[in-house]
Amino acid sequence: MGFSDASLSLVRLLEPEVLADPYPLYRRLRNEDPVHWDRFLHTWVVTRYSDVINVLHSFSADRTPTPAQLTAMGLSGLNPIAEVMVKQMLFMDAPAHTRLRGLASVAFTPQKVRALRGHIQEIVDGLLDRVVSRGEMDVIADFAAPMPAIVTAEMLGVPTEDHVDLKKWSADFAEMLGNFQHNPDRIPRVLRSVEEMTAYFLARMDELRKHPRPGLIHSLMTAEVNGERLTDEEVVANSIVTMVGGQETTTNLIGNGLLTLLRNPTELRRLRGDPSLIPSAVEELLRYESPSQHTARIAPDDIVMSGRQIRKGQAVIAVMAAGNRDPEQ
Repeated sequence: MGFSDASLSLVRLLEPEVLADPYPLYRRLRNEDPVHWDRFLHTWVVTRYSDVINVLHSFSADRTPTPAQLTAMGLSGLNPIAEVMVKQMLFMDAPAHTRLRGLASVAFTPQKVRALRGHIQEIVDGLLDRVVSRGEMDVIADFAAPMPAIVTAEMLGVPTEDHVDLKKWSADFAEMLGNFQHNPDRIPRVLRSVEEMTAYFLARMDELRKHPRPGLIHSLMTAEVNGERLTDEEVVANSIVTMVGGQETTTNLIGNGLLTLLRNPTELRRLRGDPSLIPSAVEELLRYESPSQHTARIAPDDIVMSGRQIRKGQAVIAVMAAGNRDPEQ
C-alpha cells in the first residue's frame, strides 16, 4: 500500500511530547506523505487541506459498529455504547442523517441560541467574579471546564446544579469519540457513564412531559416535520452528543487559545487594545489550535488520492489540525 514510516504514525500522539505539540508531526505528514497508510492503525491518514475537505464532504460518517457486529466479534459488553452512538447524527449518512438533522434543526434554531446569550454572559461573569479576589486562577478548573458545562445544562433545559455530573459523563464519553486507541481498563467507567447518562436523560424527559420547560431536550421531544418525530432513544442519543461536543471542544478551545495568546504577547496586546478583533480572533484560534484535531471516515468507493489507491470500506482519518495549517491553502 505504499510508503509507511513508523515515525509518521499517529500512534505517536500517545507520546507526551508529541501530544503537547503535534504540529511538527502533522507538517512531516503533509510534506512527505500527505495520503499516508498508517500500518499501526490500519487506516489512511490525510493532512492536506484539499484532501481533508474532500474526505469530510464525500466519505461516509457511518463508521460505528452496530450491536450485532460487536456481538459477532465477541464484544457484546460494548453494546450499550454502540446503541447510543448508532443513533447520533455524527455517525450517520443520508437519508438517516437528513431526517435527524431536519428534526434537530427545528429544535436547535439560531433564535433559541441568541435567547441564551444574556444568561451565558451572566454565567461567565459569575465564574470570573469568584476568582478576582484571589488574584489568580486555574483557567481550566475555574472557568474553561465549568462554564460550558453550566451553559450546556441551561441549553438542554436541565438543572444547572447537575453540571458536575454532565462534565464527568462528557469527559468519559469523549474518550470513545476522540481516541483511536482505547484503554481497556477505562471501558467499565465509560459503560457506567453511558448507562447513567441514558437513565438521566430518560428521567428528565419524563419530568418534561409532566412539567414542560424550555430547552433543547424538550424541543427535540416536540420537534415534528411532516408528521415525523424523534424516538425517545434518538432524543437521548443526540442530547448526549450535543452535551459532549459542546463541552469538550469549548474547554479545549479556551485552554489552548489562551496558551497560544500567552505565547504570542504581541497578538495578546493587540487583542486587548481592540476588543472588536475578538470574533475574528476566535475564528483564527479555531483554525490555529483546532479543538477537534482529527476525525475518521470510511471510503464509500475505490478512489485514488494523491497517487494512493484507497479501497472501498477502508478507514480514513482526516487531520483537520494539519489541513488548517496547510500553507497551500
